[in-house]
Amino acid sequence: MKSWKLIVALLAGMAAAQAGDFTTLEGKVLLGYQGWFNCPGDGDPTRGWRSWFRGQPSPETLTVDMYPDLTEFNPADLCPVPGFTIRGRQAFLYSTMNSNVVDRHFLWMKDYGLDGVLVQRFVTSIPARRAVGDVVLKNILQAARRHGRAIAIEYDITGANPKTFFDVMREDWRYLVTDLKVTAHPCYLRHGGKPVLSVWGMGLAESRHVPRDPETALKVVKWFKEDAPSDLQVTYMGGVPSRWRTLTRDALKDPGWHQVYAQMDVIQPWTVGRYRDSAGADQWRRDVLEPDLAKTKENRQLYMPVIFPGFSWANLKRDTKPNQIPRLGGRFLWTQAWNAHQAGARMLKIAMFDEVNEGTAMYKLAARRSDAPDQGYWLTLDADGLDLPSDWYLRLAREITRMFHGETKPSDKMPLMN
Repeated sequence: MKSWKLIVALLAGMAAAQAGDFTTLEGKVLLGYQGWFNCPGDGDPTRGWRSWFRGQPSPETLTVDMYPDLTEFNPADLCPVPGFTIRGRQAFLYSTMNSNVVDRHFLWMKDYGLDGVLVQRFVTSIPARRAVGDVVLKNILQAARRHGRAIAIEYDITGANPKTFFDVMREDWRYLVTDLKVTAHPCYLRHGGKPVLSVWGMGLAESRHVPRDPETALKVVKWFKEDAPSDLQVTYMGGVPSRWRTLTRDALKDPGWHQVYAQMDVIQPWTVGRYRDSAGADQWRRDVLEPDLAKTKENRQLYMPVIFPGFSWANLKRDTKPNQIPRLGGRFLWTQAWNAHQAGARMLKIAMFDEVNEGTAMYKLAARRSDAPDQGYWLTLDADGLDLPSDWYLRLAREITRMFHGETKPSDKMPLMN
């Protein structure tokens, strides 16, 4: 029986490996995967309606602006939301503690030809996640294997303790590599012979981001790249400020940060909200993107631009207006992807696969206002006056991926997809 199980596991690993090239970042289009959604009774007793509501469900406690299209899910895998209906019928949400939910997300990635995801791992949430067995991460590992999608860990250090965050990351990375064996996973993304690891948030000027000094940041980068035991060493990707090169605006100003950024293998600047329309994206290409690419080429680094479909967090931040950065039916996203490609970028990150909280989600979404709950404010895909299918942004991500794979002729015109 054991030998048969071993054969099955080996065949599954071979099938996953054949689904894509997991040995390089070249040509990859990756999405961020938050996976931070909970419901009461999902096995995590401390989380409740985490990331959906602040406390008990009500229009006033909503923390998401977009409603996922859940029509393909078995109702048994979903969570009925008290007091919420859609056209008078019970409304549901989901928990990523449910393996069937995560599996469906990765099936979509496969169906639409998407390369895979950077799996967000929040340093402040590590103790809680590990206390319940890291169920969400294990669901992701299982789904990635089953559907042959690339994965890599991305630590988010927002809000972490500046005195302990480095120790927490080092210890957790040992646990992920040694105990969960994430880097031995057949779909774990590698580059230059080493597993890819991203650390997001160092160097951002906002006070929630640590560390504040470049000396500590440099120690972090060097440990993961070369000072760690050989089995823990990585190709280091830095999720950095959009103005990392000039140390202006959203970046910490100490010139010591130049050395930190120069040591990173991959630069991934955070651009969400840094421009608000297609004209702004064009200006960004000229003023920031092209000079950034020239700098990373000079430093012999890789450069992964971040693009986003739009932005809205009216429920999360009640003092802001809805639909702050309109999607324009995908034209805003396509302009960014085209600009990155034409500027010479060889890889891309799309923020995000499932980020309904800030209105950047790319997965299947409520297309019309009547498809979302009757109660509360919801930003649906018809907000800009267009009648789009719920999977429109997965279709667009597919076309962006094909462009970066060299499978289609690049064009500044958004393709009309069936």
